[in-house]
Amino acid sequence: MARKPGKKYQSALKQVEARDYSLEQAVPLLQKIKFAKFDETVEVHMRLGVDPKHADQMVRGTVVMPNGLGKSKTVLVIASGDKLREAQEAGADFVGGEDMVNKIQSEGWVSFDAVIATPDMMRSVGKLGKVLGPRGLMPNPKTGTVTVDVAKAVLEVKAGKVEFRVDKTGIIHAPVGKTSFSPAKLVENASSLITAVLKAKPSAAKGKYVKSATLCSTMGPGISIDVADLTAKEVAANA
Repeated sequence: MARKPGKKYQSALKQVEARDYSLEQAVPLLQKIKFAKFDETVEVHMRLGVDPKHADQMVRGTVVMPNGLGKSKTVLVIASGDKLREAQEAGADFVGGEDMVNKIQSEGWVSFDAVIATPDMMRSVGKLGKVLGPRGLMPNPKTGTVTVDVAKAVLEVKAGKVEFRVDKTGIIHAPVGKTSFSPAKLVENASSLITAVLKAKPSAAKGKYVKSATLCSTMGPGISIDVADLTAKEVAANA
């Protein structure tokens, strides 16, 4: 039996008109109807006209939020030699080699938000697929988390680097900040994410690329974003 939405949620929902909003309209509205007592995460959800079952229609990438995410991520670096020192100096929270691989394998330890690995350690890190994969934490060269430049990778993650990947239903979900951010900062972050997704459009994708987009907070109702406005951004992104 589905749980009935609470009164505060219903009250917030009544203030959202059944129409599309520009980002500049949606962000202030989202902050106005906020009712949770904690600083909620603001998310963008985009339904794409792709079939993720086909490798040539997979949409994934990364973007560094210009205004951060309001919370610094806990970063684990798995490396060897001088790269361990570089990672520590860059601000990595946990640094190690085989010892970290063994800790994750034997203890199921996952007290981190991001994993960065050097290429020479990937043979060992590959054993962690069943633990890290389902959590979206597996290092990947395409997202810059398998790299010899561990310092740069750590700094980017700490600065608010977001990885996006279309799920099996064709939807991308990604955080763009906190409800306590200024409207201008949230609009800029959301625009950065949307532009990155638009630039990641696969050449094999046919028809309408962005079918719908929604902005919401952790507890609040979704606010529909004007897809035509996003299409204009797509044109600008590819110009």
